[in-house]
Amino acid sequence: MKHLAALNTYFLKYKWRLILGLLFTAVSIVFSVFQPIMVRQIFDLLSHNLDEYRLLSDTGLKGAFRADFSRILAFYGVSILLFALLSGFFLFLQRQTLIVMSRHIEFDLKNAIYQHYQKLDLNFFKMHRTGDLMSRITEDVSRVRMYVGPAIMYASRTVFLIVIIVYLMLQVNPLLTLYTLSPLPFLALTIYYVNTIIHRKSEKIQSELSNITSIAQESYSGIRVIKSYVQEEASTAHFQEASETYKQSSISLAKTDALFQPVMALMIGLSVILTIFIGGMQVIAGNITVGNLAEFVIYVNMLMFPFLSIGMVASMIQRAAASQQRINEFLQITPVIADAPSATTASLEGGVHLDNVTFTYPHTGITALKEVNLRIAPGQKVAVIGRTGSGKSTLAQLLIRMYDPQQGSVMLDGHDVRNLRLESLRSQISYVPQDVFLFSDSIANNIRFGGPGADIQLVQQAARQASVEKDILGFNEGFETEIGERGVTLSGGQKQRISIARALLKNPDLLIFDDCLSAVDARTEKEIIGNLYAYLKNKTAIIITHRIFSLFEFDKIIVLDEGKIVEEGTHDELLSLNGYYSELYARQQSNEDDGVTE
Repeated sequence: MKHLAALNTYFLKYKWRLILGLLFTAVSIVFSVFQPIMVRQIFDLLSHNLDEYRLLSDTGLKGAFRADFSRILAFYGVSILLFALLSGFFLFLQRQTLIVMSRHIEFDLKNAIYQHYQKLDLNFFKMHRTGDLMSRITEDVSRVRMYVGPAIMYASRTVFLIVIIVYLMLQVNPLLTLYTLSPLPFLALTIYYVNTIIHRKSEKIQSELSNITSIAQESYSGIRVIKSYVQEEASTAHFQEASETYKQSSISLAKTDALFQPVMALMIGLSVILTIFIGGMQVIAGNITVGNLAEFVIYVNMLMFPFLSIGMVASMIQRAAASQQRINEFLQITPVIADAPSATTASLEGGVHLDNVTFTYPHTGITALKEVNLRIAPGQKVAVIGRTGSGKSTLAQLLIRMYDPQQGSVMLDGHDVRNLRLESLRSQISYVPQDVFLFSDSIANNIRFGGPGADIQLVQQAARQASVEKDILGFNEGFETEIGERGVTLSGGQKQRISIARALLKNPDLLIFDDCLSAVDARTEKEIIGNLYAYLKNKTAIIITHRIFSLFEFDKIIVLDEGKIVEEGTHDELLSLNGYYSELYARQQSNEDDGVTE
């Protein structure tokens, strides 16, 4: 239960629903236990008046006696029906409060997990698979809901019913009560043993379910690769193997669960037999009446469902505990990248200063940047060029504080980014990542993601500046075209340009383009560069690229190699060095002369 203690805050939030639900449960049980009491009174009434009825068989009072007795039986019958209706009504109210409460908690818990996911840093998502994250917010939360709703409801009903019925049984005959309840200690030991097994198997099953979800998610996302390499059978076999493991574990858990029902039924059956046998002897001895015996038999049958539900409730609790443990593992992770207690907001103009920055990726141990020093004045246009793995994208991610350097500091307009509020920092920077991501929505809304609430004229203007408006207008529904998951219906170049339009719509003073023109042709590239040159006139721009934009006049060009700045200067200055930049430029010019573009 220690893992489920995290849910106490939700019980406190919905305490009135919980209290009312428990109250309705108690009232429902009180009305239900009146029924065996009235059955006892009917049996005792029959027993007491049977001999008297026989004595009146030869007199004229027989008819009147029968009529009076019939009215009494009718009264009891109507009373039993009324109590049953009242018990059912409060049972309905019980479900309306406790089950509805569980849905509210489910809603709050899913939102809490989602919001926590949003706060976690980029390294967390690189270390965990998407399928596992999805499983915890769906399957695990659903199992937790079974605890905060049905399990609480059944458990409270069981406790109230056992307490009230055992009290009433003790009032009638303590010895008979002792014999009737004697199988229960064995029941408790069985429940404890089986629950331990269920908890262990539930944790294993949830982990395997996450694995299945991850495999499916990766297969759907990479379906083009699977098909192009004709790996459908291998992919199916991999999924079937994971499904088979999950199936076997689920069957094993189902077999364990199946122990509860027969064990409970056996214990209840023993209680009924003992009640009838010992109770019959007590009736013969004159210690109790026939009505008491009938009352006891009904009580034992009323206890049948509570005791049968013990197994079900225990199973729900064990599964919920396993799921809540998995949820807590994530909720208890503190994001490495977070607002400092003294974090402030600042208006940024685009000045960048990297002071002796060294950064190593935590999940790989690869040092991407080594003692990098860089100054960019507000309004400057800077190109960052280098081989794959030289640290270009890392530089961009440090500027928007996806990571923090292990050494040195990243400054924007004299402010250390670690002392700025993340919302303030990132809202003033447009970042076009290398791996473009588009949402399953309309083209307009994907561009509008850079400026929520922007009117269609601004969206169209941004698309025009990114040289993608003509492509969009060529679709049947224009800007309202649904692009499918991750923009699957678009070409690579169209996706890149829509991502650029999104960044331009944001209209900040600092823009970072991370190799965002790799999928466009030379003619479109020139058009985009021409548009960007005019747009970026008074803005700071950092353009990360693997090729040289000869038509774009950069104030400074940075050449990175193995995490270090090896060359820095203007285009002409770098050509005169006859280094990596000069070599890259010569190779690019040669390819263009031959009609080949990189």
